[in-house]
Amino acid sequence: MQDLQTIGRWLVIAGVVLAVVGALVWLVGRYTGWLNLPGTIKIEVPGLTCIIPLLGSIVLSILLTILLNVIFRNTNR
Repeated sequence: MQDLQTIGRWLVIAGVVLAVVGALVWLVGRYTGWLNLPGTIKIEVPGLTCIIPLLGSIVLSILLTILLNVIFRNTNR
């Protein structure tokens, strides 16, 4: 029974972390010029707008990689 409690606790923690990260991404997208970066591809046709933030995705990937590496290296000690 202890194992299920541990798994449940980790799932709740992961859910809270995911919600916080989602809120941060939403706020960054809403209040910054994230879509106006030089690497953004914007395709507009009548009735459809497609925005592909290439540079923003790369920057976000690098930041999350660094953050997760720091977290996992500190927890494995």
